[in-house]
Amino acid sequence: MSRTIIATPNAPAAPPAYSQAVKAAGLIFVSGTAPIDPITGKIVEGPVQAQVAQCLRNISAILEAAGSSLQKAVSATLIVAEDDDFPLASEEWVKWFPTDPPARQGAKLPVRIPGLKVSIAMIAEA
Repeated sequence: MSRTIIATPNAPAAPPAYSQAVKAAGLIFVSGTAPIDPITGKIVEGPVQAQVAQCLRNISAILEAAGSSLQKAVSATLIVAEDDDFPLASEEWVKWFPTDPPARQGAKLPVRIPGLKVSIAMIAEA
């Protein structure tokens, strides 16, 4: 099986330990993506909803670079820093996926990064 590493300057660069995404087996596996503005390199400030929106803009750019889109998302993991932020993150989520949303699970961020309220990982069809 071949695999292709996906990288785009339209989303924040991934740390050296992993790629923004990997395309393999007809799918695109997007790594956990933070709410970082790719132009400033800083975490977007504001409520968790604003951070979810930035994560999804970043993921959209990564999927576009791989020849896909959010409309082809099949699974996502929404990772929050605080339990109370999960319902608020879901409020923003439904704006992006009003019908036929991907399968989704939730998780708690394993590390504390100042200002980071959410991270999202996603799998989409290529």
